[in-house]
Amino acid sequence: MDKDWMLADRRSLRFQTGFENFLKFASGNAADKTSIRCSSLKCCNHHGFTTGVIKDHVFCNGIMPNYRNWAKHGEPSAMNARSNEKLETVEGLPEGVDSEESQGEEMSIDSDEFLRFVEDGDKPLYPGCTKTTKLNALIELFNLKAKHTMAVACFSDVLLLIGMLLPVLNELPSNIYEAKKSFAALGMEYEKIHACPNDCILYRGDHEEAVICPECSTSRYKLGKNNVVKDGIAAKVLWYFPVIPRFKRMFQSPKTAKDLTWYADRKKDGTMRHPADPPTWELVDKK
Repeated sequence: MDKDWMLADRRSLRFQTGFENFLKFASGNAADKTSIRCSSLKCCNHHGFTTGVIKDHVFCNGIMPNYRNWAKHGEPSAMNARSNEKLETVEGLPEGVDSEESQGEEMSIDSDEFLRFVEDGDKPLYPGCTKTTKLNALIELFNLKAKHTMAVACFSDVLLLIGMLLPVLNELPSNIYEAKKSFAALGMEYEKIHACPNDCILYRGDHEEAVICPECSTSRYKLGKNNVVKDGIAAKVLWYFPVIPRFKRMFQSPKTAKDLTWYADRKKDGTMRHPADPPTWELVDKK
């Protein structure tokens, strides 16, 4: 499907015709036709409206020119299509014939968000840019933010300033919220858990509502002037990175998953070659 109309002048017949076809496609694939994702530069597919409102937004603000794969509107992603082609090729092979591609770097069909993240990693920062990609630019900017302990408001202003200096149609997010969403597919979420300043306990489970450590009687919250408790401001916080999202990433590639589970199919002849060989390893498998 020709999508070059997205780069045409909004007033041109070519743009209007292509945009109408886009709305028909989006409406035909929408479960709720009153809440279709708006692809205008204002909404960037984050909000849903009727086609009438979307028309107003696009003709006032323009459409996302780099939204060439309409994955948010029901079109299969390009990488999924390639994965399906590989799958069909593998299914067509004679029995017993293995395919290197089938064991390669293809991802599971349920990994759409991660695949889009991979696609972002290959996107140039702006059309014609050969020095860096969108992903590399964001990583460098976040490193700069951490190095200089940059405030959120300051970081957002930096993004806006750099975006103004870059050519039109650049991929740089306009604020820190959009920038963080670019990394969401990596599963980098975390939990903040209050902890005793003396490392006695974590305020979770039976101690979730406690305000004083049962072991050392230290306040859970910081103390201000005259030892007045600052309610809501924890004295110490543990940043916990859940392991399950990381396991999901590790098992998204069939090749990586096979490498991680090799011990399940290892040779068992009574000789101990690996920690998984002793009988005590069964406790690990069962628990």
